[in-house]
Amino acid sequence: MKKHYPWLWFDADNTLFDYNRAEATALQYTFSALRLPFQDSYLDIYRKINAQLWQMLERHEITPAALRQRRFAQLFEALQLSGTPDQVSDIYLEHLAICAELNEGAYEVLQTLAMTSQIAILTNGLQSVQRGRFARSTIQPFVREIIISEEIGVAKPHPAFFEVASARTGDPPKSDILLIGDSLTSDIRGGVDYGIDTCWFNPAGESQPDGLGITCEIRRLDELLKILD
Repeated sequence: MKKHYPWLWFDADNTLFDYNRAEATALQYTFSALRLPFQDSYLDIYRKINAQLWQMLERHEITPAALRQRRFAQLFEALQLSGTPDQVSDIYLEHLAICAELNEGAYEVLQTLAMTSQIAILTNGLQSVQRGRFARSTIQPFVREIIISEEIGVAKPHPAFFEVASARTGDPPKSDILLIGDSLTSDIRGGVDYGIDTCWFNPAGESQPDGLGITCEIRRLDELLKILD
């Protein structure tokens, strides 16, 4: 594959941003702020709860507001701790919004690609977190548009999300767009169903599922510079 795409649509969390690191830092800070003991096992429990709720959000079974509250209600119930979920969530999100660390190569890759393509970020993340992190990030000068599910009322992989993204980026022909993301469900499935080319960011080297129709796959972001014209 060697093709030029006038538009590159990037996922944010765990594609451009090091979300796993930010999540761990914010959760530890939250427990510290509440003067609660923290154990490493709490992060794994939180991630399992959080992943299930984000999958429900993708299926439009819950709202972002419900996700924010419910994940900490379930976490504290699982840990047999007392706390007010809304208060815990507020502390967590406030700190998460300032964690703008990037994945390796993200800055250099976007700096290079922005010379020949226009770049947008498409994310299912929460508005306060994504706006806060983006404002603090070094990649801000390279990004023309950011589309956040909570702001537009629909999440990836729903086709309506991609319709909004298309309108916000000038309604380019679908052949002019490459979507780059780490999630097979929200990013790749959503992009394939919408009819655009997709690039699976797969740093863990997981097996590619049959029949999904992924256009290309990378394990490091700088591999994009080799496959894009």
